[in-house]
Amino acid sequence: MQLNEQQVRSLYGQDVQDQSGSTIGTVRQVWATAGHPAWVSVQTGGGRDPMAPLSNAQMQKGKLKVAYDQADVRSAPSVEPDNDTPLNAEQTTQLYAHYRMQPKQTPQAREELIRSEERLRVGTESQPAGKAVLRKNVVTENVHTTVPVEHDEVYVEREPITASDAGNVRAGIGEAQQEMQLRAERPVVAKDSVPVERVRLAKNEVVEDQPIDEQVRHEEIEANIPEPSRRRR
Repeated sequence: MQLNEQQVRSLYGQDVQDQSGSTIGTVRQVWATAGHPAWVSVQTGGGRDPMAPLSNAQMQKGKLKVAYDQADVRSAPSVEPDNDTPLNAEQTTQLYAHYRMQPKQTPQAREELIRSEERLRVGTESQPAGKAVLRKNVVTENVHTTVPVEHDEVYVEREPITASDAGNVRAGIGEAQQEMQLRAERPVVAKDSVPVERVRLAKNEVVEDQPIDEQVRHEEIEANIPEPSRRRR
């Protein structure tokens, strides 16, 4: 009977019955062989607790039913009630002999060689590759252009006085003067700063394949088997 840890804990204090259903006692402790639960010590009211195997045992209605008669269990090799020392090889052998059981064969470890090899692990790492700088400089350049300007030009108009108009014009001999205010435009230069363009740095990630040449090692195992001992396929 294969038991997990929870099932093992639940065995403690459970009634133990023989194959006919007669109660033998209760489970006091669970014992292991080769690291697996294999035996229980049965509290029967006597001085020592006989051991019963868990192989071919069954849990029925909360009771542990073993595949042996009550007499076989009571006469089995026993342990002291307060003993918790793991079973030794001699005790295990006596139990297997008493219950006419075959010990479980543990597989023998085979001598072997481990073959190893190197695997190439290729990755990437980020590193500085220079610095991009955006700098604004002031450049002076010559600009040649033209601008229209106005100015006053003076000329003399002469208009003869006819006989019909002579009566309306007063004649006089003497000096006189007439003035006219003249106007002229001149070029005036002013400078305005205006925004004309936005300039910024941007970058793109470019993926390219770079060749990598490296050496890796691996192991090879050769078998030198005498011809008479070589397996034929």
